[in-house]
Amino acid sequence: MDAITLQSASKPEAILLSKHFIDYYMPKANGDFVKIYIYLLRLMSDSMSSFSLEDMADHLLCTERDIKRALKYWQSENLVSLTLDSRKRIIGVSLLAPSKDSISTMESTEEIIEKPILETDIQKDTNTEDSKDAENTVSKKLSPNRIHQLKSNADVKQLLYITEQYFGKPLTPSDIQKLLYFFDELKMSSELIEYLIEYSVERGHKSMRYIETVAAAWAAEGITTVQMAKDSNSRYAKDYYTVLKYMGITGRAPIQNERTMIDTWIHTYGFDFAIIDEACRRTIMQTGQPSFPYADGILSDWHKKQVHSLADIQKLDSVHQKKKTEKTQPASQSSAGQTGNRFHNFQQRDYDFSDYEKRLLNPNTTD
Repeated sequence: MDAITLQSASKPEAILLSKHFIDYYMPKANGDFVKIYIYLLRLMSDSMSSFSLEDMADHLLCTERDIKRALKYWQSENLVSLTLDSRKRIIGVSLLAPSKDSISTMESTEEIIEKPILETDIQKDTNTEDSKDAENTVSKKLSPNRIHQLKSNADVKQLLYITEQYFGKPLTPSDIQKLLYFFDELKMSSELIEYLIEYSVERGHKSMRYIETVAAAWAAEGITTVQMAKDSNSRYAKDYYTVLKYMGITGRAPIQNERTMIDTWIHTYGFDFAIIDEACRRTIMQTGQPSFPYADGILSDWHKKQVHSLADIQKLDSVHQKKKTEKTQPASQSSAGQTGNRFHNFQQRDYDFSDYEKRLLNPNTTD
């Protein structure tokens, strides 16, 4: 159980919440986050120099993950400063006094989130790269009234803010529309959507196209809780190791690039394992070693050619072999024709060998 040191810009004798905190920070924060922040103030008031996440979780009847999320949230609000060790574990927490600058920043962020989404904004946003390429999960636009209702929901406001923190940039109108769709139409809880964002970003995907794909897969799979999503992810982990086995790779976990390719093969292309196994087998035969890029080239080509089964692959092989044979046969025939007529294409000439003999015996003879 690791102890975490506490530091404060002041040493209050009582638990005090500033007007700024109550007016600006508390309304938009998750209730558990507020509870954890107040408890930190309580620890400070007792002049406690250290605490542990485990003790705090037991006292507040929550998980250590909830506390870490709260601490990171308050750090993003500039009310807390965290100190991390080399393994990125929290080893220090410093409480900071609310500043006017942080409040101004928060107000500007709130203005961005609360800005009405106009139809013209949505049309403009469809020119982005994600919107061009995405197979849109959002089957219908939410009405302006429904958007306004959803954005007044405290959980939704918190979700939009946290998503911006994960993305590291303001959300576009299209991003907000899709997140609200997950919440309203797919009936995903804010906790599940937050885990969806966390899951995607941790795997290097900040594209809404990827997030939509995963959300649609979870909805089709009937996933409604974070635990169900984690169980599903565990099955995906088995998929990774299955493909590694096809490649003849053992004794290690898949790297990020390999996981990305496998995700594409399974979830974007929709290939079953028989097709992926065949691609891996051909990769080994052609290269003599495992090569994810080579297999990706094969599977990308099959996807473009609308392969859905091993029978489709056999048809492609037959067509390829037929074209190869047709291309080879004319060349062979042409070559054979040239060889057969090689000594028969010259113009035949008549020679008088007796005349040649006379000339050789009597060189002074003239015609």
